[in-house]
Amino acid sequence: METNDTILANDALLAKYESLLQATEAAQAAADNALFTTNNLWILVAAALVFIMHLGFSALEAGFVQRKNVVNILYKNGMIIGIGLLTYWFVGFNLMYPGSNAGGWFVFPKFFLNPSPADLTSAYGDYTYWSDFIFQAMFAATGATIVSGAVAERIKLNAFLIFTIIFVTILYPITGFWKWGAGWLDALGFYDFAGSTLVHSVGGWAALAGIIFLGPRKGKYTSKGIRAIRGHSMPLAAVGVFLLWFGWFGFNGGSVLSADPGLVSLVFTTTSLAAAAGAIGAAVTAYIIFKSHDVSMVMNGILGGLVGITASADSVSVNSAVIIGLISGILIPLSVTFFDKLKLDDPVGATSVHLVCGIWGTLAVAIFGNFDAGTGELTDQLIGIAACGAFIFTISSLIFFVLKVTIGIRVSEEEEEIGLDIGEHELTAYA
Repeated sequence: METNDTILANDALLAKYESLLQATEAAQAAADNALFTTNNLWILVAAALVFIMHLGFSALEAGFVQRKNVVNILYKNGMIIGIGLLTYWFVGFNLMYPGSNAGGWFVFPKFFLNPSPADLTSAYGDYTYWSDFIFQAMFAATGATIVSGAVAERIKLNAFLIFTIIFVTILYPITGFWKWGAGWLDALGFYDFAGSTLVHSVGGWAALAGIIFLGPRKGKYTSKGIRAIRGHSMPLAAVGVFLLWFGWFGFNGGSVLSADPGLVSLVFTTTSLAAAAGAIGAAVTAYIIFKSHDVSMVMNGILGGLVGITASADSVSVNSAVIIGLISGILIPLSVTFFDKLKLDDPVGATSVHLVCGIWGTLAVAIFGNFDAGTGELTDQLIGIAACGAFIFTISSLIFFVLKVTIGIRVSEEEEEIGLDIGEHELTAYA
């Protein structure tokens, strides 16, 4: 009888244990699902914030050009996001993230989106396959937008659109694969958190090639010196800058690739402090050089600070972020002056903001970053900068050269004089 009672008691304890175990497993599954949902939602919010950056670029570039070229700028920015999303769907995503050839230089991609059954479950990671695609796709067109501002007011529309298609379809995904797709730069130890090199200086190198092949705007450099060609709307440019700062919370914050509260909040803080320091650095330096309070320098100083911190926003202290942003801001007026001396005409300062500050930000990883040995070291960073720069500048130059000797890349003097809005679109931005 005692044996039966013991057996019954043990069975009851076992049933209670199994019930508790099931409840614990259910609670863990619910917690995991809640965490997955939170991470996934943050990636989607970040993608939306990066999309807002395209509105910021449109407003910034429209404000910095003459009123006779505003429609042209807006048209190009609208086409850039259309081209960027569709080419990334067609080939770019699979070229950049092939899931194979780790440590390689190139992989022959599959066309169109082709997720496996495992990709479409939570086993894919901290977010869904589709969230990953749309977040990365919003990045893809950014480099071409950088080129758009630098070559503004004198490039033929068709030539620019052809360059954009090639750049976004092939060039950007290849350099992105080298690091973010587990290619050879990733194996080397090169570090670029959110794209000071892989997005910004990649766009900057392409912009520099375009500027060289196009030449300066008519009347910019004269026998009497440099003639300032003022943008038509500083308020519009300022709106663009603050929209870009707002979008950068998704650009950098989303690059954490989860909703990790400590890391995301650190990235928000380092990003904002660098932007603020960039404004101060540019303002003081511009006043020393030009003896004026130049609002365009301050606006670009903010952007320079944002570009500079993008490579290391997750891995530097807040104090280091201020230094990185301050130096980025100081570089803006110095760089603008340097390019003007070389007669390289950039209406919006894109090469100074994205190329120069992108290089500086990537080097700052080695100076201020908190890494184990073998990651983010100065030699690795220099190799990454040089490789991406050589590849993008060389191929972009080749594309512009071919376009120049075939369909031409520069509008006529008459069209430049009356403005591209009338010449290319038969429309004006303002009644």
